[in-house]
Amino acid sequence: MNTYYNSMNKEIKEYFEILEPNFPEWLNEYIETKELLSQQYISVTCGTIYSDLFESNFFFSSLDHSIAVALIVWHFTHDKKQTLSGLFHDIATPVFKHCIDFLNGDYMKQESTENLTTDIIKNSKEIMESLKRDKIDIAEVDNYHLYPIADNDTPKLSADRLEYSLSNALFTYKMLNLETIKDIYNDIEIQKNEEDELELGFKTKKIARDFVRITSKLSIIYREDRTRYSMQFLADILKRLSNENKISQKDLYTLKESEVINIIENSDYSKLFNIWKNAKKVKISKEEPKNVYYVHHGVKVRYIDPLFKGKRMSKCCKIANKLIEKNLNYDMNNYVYLDLNFD
Repeated sequence: MNTYYNSMNKEIKEYFEILEPNFPEWLNEYIETKELLSQQYISVTCGTIYSDLFESNFFFSSLDHSIAVALIVWHFTHDKKQTLSGLFHDIATPVFKHCIDFLNGDYMKQESTENLTTDIIKNSKEIMESLKRDKIDIAEVDNYHLYPIADNDTPKLSADRLEYSLSNALFTYKMLNLETIKDIYNDIEIQKNEEDELELGFKTKKIARDFVRITSKLSIIYREDRTRYSMQFLADILKRLSNENKISQKDLYTLKESEVINIIENSDYSKLFNIWKNAKKVKISKEEPKNVYYVHHGVKVRYIDPLFKGKRMSKCCKIANKLIEKNLNYDMNNYVYLDLNFD
């Protein structure tokens, strides 16, 4: 069988082999389901990959991310239930990913689509048959928040947070290479945190500090002016198309991103979309700009303060603490705009 894993991009496969050198073959049966395979057409960049405002053109999919999270969980736990919870955690991801949270007004938490996870798994005949065969109850795999190695609260380090940090630094923003990824990953182990909870942590202070440096840069990228603008802009286009019955809620979960872009480019918003698509830089203002579409609100702050030998880096490393403080002080009060208007 020509599985998704076997046919994937060589660079991604090399990255996956770092996360888990011995790929768990039993995962393939779950990956090769309609519900998970649909995630291969969604970019983890929340639509930003489609604009020249951003430097990346590497397509790392929501499915790639989910498989990678599962590999990290498997690597550290060898527990099928926890691994499947990692694999399924983004099964309810719609096109443009967290842009749909912006569409739903949930730009501060970005969790508005997660409540569909259980229904999508429950309605998949293939997944449910495999779970039944493996004697696993849906309640044991439909909520990765149950397992602190898979997911935990910010600013702790979990498989999910570790994965999107590594893959974004490697593929999207070219901050790291595979060798450095390997050095970081091989320094991680399961530790106990200040709440006596299991958590991924570092054995070497310098590697932990370098990780804080990289993730602090990424944290700002996730919420900087160009990102907030782009995600809200895409959300507002989708909202207008929805109001005009040109696109449905269901379409956001069943169409490929390329198909949704095709709808946009054949709509009344194609000119606006192309201005954003070809823009090189957003404009900012401390005052409300007139006669243009602008974005003026904060977003969820994603950052990591990892463990080093069971203690937070911010508590045991002055440099790491300064990096985190600088990150958290990033100003999101600007009005952000381009020379375009919906009216």
